[in-house]
Amino acid sequence: MRLAYFGDVVGKPGRAAVLDHVPDLRRRLSLDFVVVNAENAAGGFGLTEAIAGDFFNAGADCLTLGDHAWDQREAMTYIEREPRLLRPLNYPQAANAPGKGAHVFVLPDGRRVGVVQLQGTVFMKQQLENAFQHADLALDSMPLGMAVDALIVDMHCEATSEKMAMGHYCDGRASLVVGSHTHVPTADLMILENGTAYQTDAGMCGDYDSVIGMKKENSITRFATQLPGERYAPALGEGTLCGVYVETDDRTGLATRIEPVRLGGRLSACVPEVD
Repeated sequence: MRLAYFGDVVGKPGRAAVLDHVPDLRRRLSLDFVVVNAENAAGGFGLTEAIAGDFFNAGADCLTLGDHAWDQREAMTYIEREPRLLRPLNYPQAANAPGKGAHVFVLPDGRRVGVVQLQGTVFMKQQLENAFQHADLALDSMPLGMAVDALIVDMHCEATSEKMAMGHYCDGRASLVVGSHTHVPTADLMILENGTAYQTDAGMCGDYDSVIGMKKENSITRFATQLPGERYAPALGEGTLCGVYVETDDRTGLATRIEPVRLGGRLSACVPEVD
């Protein structure tokens, strides 16, 4: 199976990068399944139903969220109607969070893809439940190679150590564990010891002439003066599409290949060669 995951979409430049490039990449790479993290898509904060519809029309099969899941309040009702939209799985049960954090998608040819979204706890403002315990519950409920033909875990968190630990924790039980939230693509794409593809952070889809997608002047002022300054707003230059491409073994669901994907904007272009 051929899978792609694209990192956090930030504002209008990120949306444009997805809408401009994903339809062609879907054809060019013969992608079977596409996940897009869309939690910053609406002006840098949250997701709207209209934007989600644009992403689905462009070729996304699943949208994941994160700590900005509810910044646009309409998401709290939209997610109840849209099974292709996932929020972090590990909300406390008492929170009664709308929607769900894991889902099995059935492709037109009958193959099944599981997607799990988790949110870390280290350095995160929201203190959700233990992501590793919830990973066990999700992965045990959709065993790779049995209940699903491929399984993608989006680990949304700040600490690289927590993302790495999750990768190794899921090794052999997931096709791909990929990090989101920090908006900078890491160079550690690899297939782990037991066959799970891994990257600490896929990077964002957005304007890289910025500070993690936001106008650099605002961030510089805050760091330099320690004063609040203006409200953060997305940088509006040309966006770069960032993500990963993964091939899996149809017998086991484990990864046989992982490559970076980058198109547009300021970062060097990189698109895998496929047969």
